[in-house]
Amino acid sequence: MQGMLATGKKEKHEEQVQFAAYKQFCDDTSVEKKRLIKEAELTLQKLEADMAQYTADAKQLTKEIAGHDDDISAWTGDKKAANTVRTLEKADYAKLHKDLSESVDALQRAIQVVRAKAKDHAQASLLQISALQDNKLIPQEAKTALDIFLQGTDPLDVTAPEAYGYEFQSHGIIEMLEHLLDKFVADRTGLEKKELNTKHAYEMLIQDLEAQLAQAKADRTLKAEIKAKKLQARADAQGDHDDTRGTKEADEKYLADLTATCEQKASDFESRQELRAEELATINKAIEIMSSEAVSGNADKYLPAMLQKAGQALAQLRAAGTETNTQRSAAEYLMGRAHAIKSRVLSAVAHKMTDDPFVKVKKMIKDLIVRLMEEANEEAEHKGWCDTELSTNEQTRKEKTESVETLHAEIDELETSIATLTEDISDLSKAVADLNAEMTKMTKLRQTDKAKNLQTIKDAAEAQTAVAQAMIVLKEFYTKAGEATALVQQDPPTIFDSPYKGMQSEHGGVVGMLEVIASDFARLEADTKAAEASAQKEYDTFMTESKVDKEAKETEIEHKTVKKQDHTQSLSTKKDNLEMTQKELDAALAYFDKLKPSCVDAGVSYDGRVARRQEEIESLQEALRILNGEDLAA
Repeated sequence: MQGMLATGKKEKHEEQVQFAAYKQFCDDTSVEKKRLIKEAELTLQKLEADMAQYTADAKQLTKEIAGHDDDISAWTGDKKAANTVRTLEKADYAKLHKDLSESVDALQRAIQVVRAKAKDHAQASLLQISALQDNKLIPQEAKTALDIFLQGTDPLDVTAPEAYGYEFQSHGIIEMLEHLLDKFVADRTGLEKKELNTKHAYEMLIQDLEAQLAQAKADRTLKAEIKAKKLQARADAQGDHDDTRGTKEADEKYLADLTATCEQKASDFESRQELRAEELATINKAIEIMSSEAVSGNADKYLPAMLQKAGQALAQLRAAGTETNTQRSAAEYLMGRAHAIKSRVLSAVAHKMTDDPFVKVKKMIKDLIVRLMEEANEEAEHKGWCDTELSTNEQTRKEKTESVETLHAEIDELETSIATLTEDISDLSKAVADLNAEMTKMTKLRQTDKAKNLQTIKDAAEAQTAVAQAMIVLKEFYTKAGEATALVQQDPPTIFDSPYKGMQSEHGGVVGMLEVIASDFARLEADTKAAEASAQKEYDTFMTESKVDKEAKETEIEHKTVKKQDHTQSLSTKKDNLEMTQKELDAALAYFDKLKPSCVDAGVSYDGRVARRQEEIESLQEALRILNGEDLAA
């Protein structure tokens, strides 16, 4: 029964150790799975927020791109319409300029012919003047005057007109033709200036439209690229979301199955432990009964006498020896076993048997057997306790060692990540500061250049106005000068060979020079406006790209700063966990050192001690049988 009790206690303890390890696995795994599920939920929330933001950004960019497409379409149509209008204006200008030039040429030739006044050129004069009748630009009243003039100078008229009347009529025709010539020249000059201004306005309009189109196309391309990145980021986030959700669902299923299994195992363990406890209680009760006075006391009281009588009877029947011979045989047997198993206990009993009376020897053997069995039970219990403690301690040391190593690795990784993030944030901050400085510098340069260009454009426009005014003054002066000299041509002073009309040759050179100057200022104004538009376009492009780059870097700084804060918090938590886990590991190692003397460094192994003790017990039992004469009965 003692053997059954020891076995039952040992199995019960082993079952407790086994369930403790299983329960620790259930608890650790449940905590880890719950942590992973919580992290997955947070990750899913963040990914869903990111996907919503990416979708909103892509939608907004789609609207903006559509707006750029509308602008590009409208400005392209405006450019096409401007080209069409310019083509028509240019054709009208060419036609009208040709008519005016032909009219000016015809008037110049007619004036030269009339001034010649030679009779041999009378017919040519009529032909030159009559050619003006077909010019649609000549006013009707001028054509009437020319018609009268032609009729008055008909070569078929045999009556010669008076000299004074003839001179007066020629003078009026010349004056009228010169007035028409000046008018046509002025009209042609005005037409040329209008054409120049119209061309300049067209060029500025086309340049502005092209700049707007280029900027719109650049903005559309940039936003299309950003939209593509946003959509790609959303697709990536969707993939991560699906993976995380699948992992989370798998973890939840595993946790549910694990919880159900662990609960079932716990219930089974409690039932088994209750049954084992009842079994041990029953065995203890039986041992108690067997050890009671009614059983053990009576056995001690009656069984030795019965054994003695039986031994004597057997000895008498066999006539093979005496009590002394039996005691000696038992002593020799025990001595032989003592030498065989090297047992000091058996050796001491053998020596004692040679000195003690027969009855005392048997009682001593029984007591020794009982003591050895009690030692065996105590050692079995101690062995079970040692196994439990060593197993629990070993598992604790293993888990805490792994936790310490894991925490060291995680701390190293976090410290490396924090250092990297700090360096990245510093580099990004420097890049943002450089962008701000560059944008400030470019803005100042742009403002300075713009002010300079605007002043240049203003000065060129004012110069063109001044030149035009100078040309008008000069033309008015020389027109008046020509009219004034024409009035005195009736009776010119004797000192003049011809009527004075002013510095006509110089006048033509000055006007030409002024026209060149006006053209130069117009070109300066156009070139400056073009340069200003180009510089503004480059500045706008630079500022747009810089702002986008700056916003991207600032966003990255925010993300890395938040990540750094998270890692710093995690690092602090990990260090606290490491300190606590290290203390727990140190405590487990110290406890293991305490267990070593009694559970590990006991000299002879537990199995060896059990075997030797069992041999001692069997040898004592055999000696007891010899003393009881059972070998004779056999």
